[in-house]
Amino acid sequence: MTILYRAEATATGGRTGSVKSSDGRLSVTLDTPKELGGSGGDGTNPEQLFATGYSACFLGALKYVASQKKVKLSEETSVSASIGIGPRDDGKGFGLEIALTVAIPGMERAEAEALVAQADIVCPYSYLAHNGATVGLSVA
Repeated sequence: MTILYRAEATATGGRTGSVKSSDGRLSVTLDTPKELGGSGGDGTNPEQLFATGYSACFLGALKYVASQKKVKLSEETSVSASIGIGPRDDGKGFGLEIALTVAIPGMERAEAEALVAQADIVCPYSYLAHNGATVGLSVA
């Protein structure tokens, strides 16, 4: 795969710490939710960050698919992502449950479902969710 763009970020402190992008555009305080044993402070968490990234990326994929098919989407089109985290059934760690809800006002359901199915093929987050990704690990 030819990489067209690469984002880089560094986390410190784990789920109760911070994360910053290498270009300085993003700097976020992290707090662990009470449901995961944390204080539930004012910071965000990795699941919220994943939900925001996935919903934005999927909407971008939907717009791309619609433009390829010469279909106009309402400016009110939205994608909401719900990311759940919990222990895996194999007992070896945690897993994610992902649900996307797509609203395309003014479009018939069958046409919307067809566009969403195509966007699911195009979106790299969906590809990751369905097929996994190559992960390189190294120790600095």
